Amino acid sequence: MRPTRPRSGAGSPSTYLYLLPGLIGFVVIVLVPAIMNACISLTTWKGVGMPHFVGMQNYLKLVQDSAFWASLKNTAFFVIAMAVIPTAFGLFLAAVLFDYISSRFGAAVSSFFRAGFYLPQILPISAAGILWAWMFNPTGALNALLKAVGLGALAQNWLGDPAFALGAVMMVMVWLQLGYALVVFMAGLGRVDPSLYEAAELDGAGWMQRFWYVTIPMLKPEIFVIGLTTTISALKVFAPVFVLTAGGPDDATMVPSYFAYYHFFSTFRVGYGAAMTTVQMLMTVVLSIVFLRVQARNSEHGE
Repeated sequence: MRPTRPRSGAGSPSTYLYLLPGLIGFVVIVLVPAIMNACISLTTWKGVGMPHFVGMQNYLKLVQDSAFWASLKNTAFFVIAMAVIPTAFGLFLAAVLFDYISSRFGAAVSSFFRAGFYLPQILPISAAGILWAWMFNPTGALNALLKAVGLGALAQNWLGDPAFALGAVMMVMVWLQLGYALVVFMAGLGRVDPSLYEAAELDGAGWMQRFWYVTIPMLKPEIFVIGLTTTISALKVFAPVFVLTAGGPDDATMVPSYFAYYHFFSTFRVGYGAAMTTVQMLMTVVLSIVFLRVQARNSEHGE
């Protein structure tokens, strides 16, 4: 009689041991700080001494704060700059590099462009921010270029004028996020069956028709992942705003993360800043649940 081997399937105790390190990390790094932050949001506290419980008072003040609503409005613009535009443009560029550039000029040329678009992802945010701040400076490279080509009338104080500051920062965010979407989509294109494109081409489909009816449907999982991760990044964006504009001018580029940072470390209204981060966390959780349910529903219907 052969000895029976211990079970090591999905329901065995040994399986849960592999999940334990991740669970401990989640509890210590995410769950406990989130609960502590939510508790602090119900108090007034300057960061030292004992906090004083005030209930929902910080949240009531938050609703009446125009800077808070300005930060939420700006977040919507950053979702466009960090999620919508990079996802759409990155998908199109990935298809061009994979289907057109690679087939006509070789994989090496396609890889060169892919690496170039991805380069901003590996640059330190502080270094990239300083570079773009110099370019957007009134005496910087962008205005010098406009003057050199005879368009000096278009020169502006790009980061110092409330009318242009948000658009300038959005441009930087598109530049930062595009490479991430491009690389993920190109990896996804590698798993698409080439026979689908060949069949579509034999049926007389042009490049745009193949892109619309073959590439986009086959890359739905990647589109979902890019959309979710970049939207979450937009909701919690901080470093580029901190380096480029510090939320100004006149709150034109204020975002929730910088709004909370300002009250934590400048006004020392720690409870008020904690209320903002709690709202930001809830927004992220709700949006993630919506994304996951939409994906699950599409999977159930075989879309």
